Amino acid sequence: MHPERSRYSTGRGYLAACTLGLPADVTRVAVRRDLDAWATGRATAADYSASLERARGHAATLLGARPSQVATGSQASVFVALAAASAPVGAEVLCVDGDFSSIVAPFMARGDLRVRHVPLDALADEVGPATWLVSASLVQSATGEIADAAALAVAARDAGALTLLDTTQATGWMPTTDVDADLVVCHAYKWLGSPRGAAFAAFSDRAVAELTPITAGWYSGADPWASCYGPDLHVAPDATRFDVSPAWHAWAGAEAALGLAASLDMEAVRGHDVGLANAFRARLGLAASDSAIVTWTDADGCDLAALTAAGVTASGRAGRARVAFHVWNDDEDVDLAANALRRTGATTTIRS
Repeated sequence: MHPERSRYSTGRGYLAACTLGLPADVTRVAVRRDLDAWATGRATAADYSASLERARGHAATLLGARPSQVATGSQASVFVALAAASAPVGAEVLCVDGDFSSIVAPFMARGDLRVRHVPLDALADEVGPATWLVSASLVQSATGEIADAAALAVAARDAGALTLLDTTQATGWMPTTDVDADLVVCHAYKWLGSPRGAAFAAFSDRAVAELTPITAGWYSGADPWASCYGPDLHVAPDATRFDVSPAWHAWAGAEAALGLAASLDMEAVRGHDVGLANAFRARLGLAASDSAIVTWTDADGCDLAALTAAGVTASGRAGRARVAFHVWNDDEDVDLAANALRRTGATTTIRS
């Protein structure tokens, strides 16, 4: 059992961190405290701003960045859209075939970009002189596969291309402090257990210089409280120029959630999560992997239905059943899920 298990009020049978994380004790306390402060008229904009800045520092720790390199927002797709809006007409954008739509759709929506979709294992090899940007999830939502970020970084650098990596399905269960990309985006409501509506992104110096802050608002200035009004444009010289006006209540919980995650030994978390995932894979006759997410073909949804009937919270994506193991899970969850599938004969089908 992971030592953080006691921080969660539930967790047995909850194998859905890849869909919606659970709040730890500190997060629940922070959200309740915020609601009380708001209800009693004690909440202030300055306090919310201070909370957001502390959360920015925790996000920077999780991404191995400086706070000045980190922008805060409410959705990962908004940060991706900044890159899409900044792309030259006709530019080539390389994506993973079947990747999550939030890091693909903004480029497709432009209508005047050349978007190519290639298999994950061919991503680095497909980067060429014509590639302006590569956009990929570090961990694939539908399959749990992990991209070779190091190989991609080398290929992109050699070609002069920008790189965008989404770590929403990675940050929280595996280290992401050494991800080498020009733009690293993450929403905190999955593995990090934050309220939905708190997202962050780390920008390289090149990305700060080349991407246009088209979402600039009052919180995009170097000193937001001193530049709330026009007619002049006030944007910070660093990545905080890409900040959007914070969803205050979400960040009240996110500060606590990110602070907890930043304090953990992420290598130990990865060992725990992947260990449980591989124990489950072994019970199903699947090969071991380096991912905390396990998926298998379930076109008719029978396996997902069997898991649900047994009290397991799982998910189905792209014709596949999907489970994920995190710090609130232990060997009993492996048994619960595997036995549910065995009773329906699903394990025989999976093996074959």
